[in-house]
Amino acid sequence: MLSTEQSHTRARTTPHQRTPEEPSFLDLGVPAPVVDALATGGVLTPFPIQAATLPDTLAGKDVLGRGRTGSGKTLAFVLPVVSRLAAAPTRRRAGRPRGLILVPTRELATQVHAALRPLADATGLTTTTVFGGVGLGKQISTLAGGIDILVACPGRLEELIRMGHCDLGGVEITVLDEADHMADLGFLPSVKRLLDRTPADGQRLLFSATLDNGVDVLVRRYLTAPVTHSVDPAVAPVATMVHHVFLVAADTKADVVRQLASGRDRSLLFTRTKSGARRLARSLTAAGVPAVDLHGNLAQNARERNLAAFSSGSVKVLVATDIAARGVHVDDVTLVVHVDPPAEHKAYLHRSGRTARAGADGVVVTIATPDQQSDVRVLARKAGIAPKTVTVRPGAAEILALTGPPAEYVTPPVAAPAANGGGRAGGRSGGNAGGRNGGIAGGRNGANAGGRSGAGRNLGGRSTNGRGAVDPGVGGRDTGGRSAGAVGGRGGGRGAVDRSAGGRTAGGRTAGDRTTSGRSAGGRGGSVYTSSSDGTSGYSGGAAAHSERSGGRRRRPRRVA
Repeated sequence: MLSTEQSHTRARTTPHQRTPEEPSFLDLGVPAPVVDALATGGVLTPFPIQAATLPDTLAGKDVLGRGRTGSGKTLAFVLPVVSRLAAAPTRRRAGRPRGLILVPTRELATQVHAALRPLADATGLTTTTVFGGVGLGKQISTLAGGIDILVACPGRLEELIRMGHCDLGGVEITVLDEADHMADLGFLPSVKRLLDRTPADGQRLLFSATLDNGVDVLVRRYLTAPVTHSVDPAVAPVATMVHHVFLVAADTKADVVRQLASGRDRSLLFTRTKSGARRLARSLTAAGVPAVDLHGNLAQNARERNLAAFSSGSVKVLVATDIAARGVHVDDVTLVVHVDPPAEHKAYLHRSGRTARAGADGVVVTIATPDQQSDVRVLARKAGIAPKTVTVRPGAAEILALTGPPAEYVTPPVAAPAANGGGRAGGRSGGNAGGRNGGIAGGRNGANAGGRSGAGRNLGGRSTNGRGAVDPGVGGRDTGGRSAGAVGGRGGGRGAVDRSAGGRTAGGRTAGDRTTSGRSAGGRGGSVYTSSSDGTSGYSGGAAAHSERSGGRRRRPRRVA
């Protein structure tokens, strides 16, 4: 299935058959196997930016495409990359991709790859993604096996090149997507270094909403006689988007936001900070409105899981920061709420572009407290919009008019209590297998067998028979202590059973896999929304259940004589 702005919205919101005057993908030169794959994904008719650019991109020309988000530009560059590489005589080689697509964020890399993969599969091409926030091992091994098309974020790609695992000398087509956002994030120096590594005679496609902040330098330096196609103004509001400003008192803002998020359709809420996104998502969930957060503090697996929950519709509300949401291309987002107004008008338009995609309708609401009203007026003027401004309180008719009847209340999930007040599998605070303050097998202050004071020092504790009472393999400090042991000893706290089952590993920082417990699934400050077959759902990881603090704090081990 194609995961693009075009895949489902075309069929649901703008269902029209191609007129004789409109070119088909076949008419534009797209190979039949690729056209069939498009049809399987529900894409039958080219969008304007695709119809405009494909004749030139398929002919091998350098192209500068200017179009707002939601205009269909992903397929505008994916189609020529797949079509031209499938027809080229060259073949893949280890560590030398033939096509390169550079994107600014992990989320965008994932979604571009989702649009690319079914088309590549239809033509026998191989693809992969590389970005930070995940281990290098799988990316290295995939590159070593040979890749036709690589979707990459600049930082991780440069790292792999420095390590000798990737060589851009065989790249035939290079795409730079959202170049303006690359500039906003300070990636242009890295992008230039990467482009310098690609052959100068290769084809290059650059897509950007604007040409400021150094993007024009990229065009002049790296594109040869580029053909420019612009289907929308560089940065402009969308005709199918309705804008509102809700003036609220500071003490009623939270309730107004909750009511806006409680509708039955998908909503995307923007906050200024990562911590604000995390707090708001949890607050909404606690109020019976399931929500997930998306921001830079989340581990990659948590970002993917939360975005998947939102994309699938199992969770209707996504709370995000600007940078994280730039890669969110989800159909049927009917409402965007600027919980914290953005600092400048381009950010407003980029945020708002998550709704009213591909011809669909959308509503944008900016929440403004009294001290923000003048800034919001300036913002609207620069963005070229005329929002409907009204003062609202919780329960106002204006809110209901936008959201419709609220969705059914969802009982907030209840986190499972930690055993004896501590972590599940060891760690300083206790747990089933060796918490310092309690636990079934080896807590420092209370245990069934071998705690420092619980079952007593006489059953494998620190004193009886010296440091290795009974037998060092049963409960002495040598084996039941901090490093390993069956049960007990002082290390029932940090290392009961062994260090990989109850100590720093299982209940502490890594838990076998950094995504299982400890700092884990939610990243340093985030959380993951999970659901199971029995209908239960809730957050895990981060600062919630199974956190590093409740599962085991790092502590330097003492030397044992």
